[in-house]
Amino acid sequence: MASAKILVVDDDPAIRNLVHRFLSQQNYQVKSAENGERALALFGKFQPDLVVLDINLPDTNGFHLCREMQSHRDVFVLMLTSLTDTESIKRALEIADDYMKKPFSLIELKARIRAVLRRPKLSEQPKIEKLKFGDLVIDPIGREIKVKDEIVDLTALQFNLLYCMAKQPDKAWKRAELYEQVWGEEWFGEQKLCDVHISQIRNKIKKCGSDFEYIKTVWKIGYKFQYPAEIYALKE
Repeated sequence: MASAKILVVDDDPAIRNLVHRFLSQQNYQVKSAENGERALALFGKFQPDLVVLDINLPDTNGFHLCREMQSHRDVFVLMLTSLTDTESIKRALEIADDYMKKPFSLIELKARIRAVLRRPKLSEQPKIEKLKFGDLVIDPIGREIKVKDEIVDLTALQFNLLYCMAKQPDKAWKRAELYEQVWGEEWFGEQKLCDVHISQIRNKIKKCGSDFEYIKTVWKIGYKFQYPAEIYALKE
């Protein structure tokens, strides 16, 4: 089986070369770029499975570049940032699958990348029917979430998180169970990361016009996915 392909984008040559060399030693196929223009050119030719992306670039920023790449294909993005303010971190998690603060440990970088790449690829599974809950439609093959026929702009990780819970409505999920199912057994990061992604999923669904909160908080446990009440009534 061919090794995963990773594109490293960072304008700092020391960091870029260090990460490139380290990931190459882990037997990944690696390309690197120092700016947005070069990154997009490599992205089209290299077709990476994951992009390690710095937020601050000389000709653009990581937020814009991430959106541009995701508009072309479904790709995992791990953002690197020296920014520590809550708003920047929140913005990163709205569009990327994970983030790491600079300076960072190469061992942690390795663990996070392995966890992302070990997530199930739903497109490779046998044909699965769409899940429909009132105005919410989840398409696991096309990897699309729609509310009232409007596409909900979720990241790959957020899609997996919502789909994982929606497959078992009313199941109370502990955070540790969600980390194991969605992030993978080798998940490595902050304990509140799940809460941040759940909040983003809720906000994005609401912005598409949904009047129902599909993901409920289960006090002292975690979360569960629920049907709208009118669907329960129709089933009785």
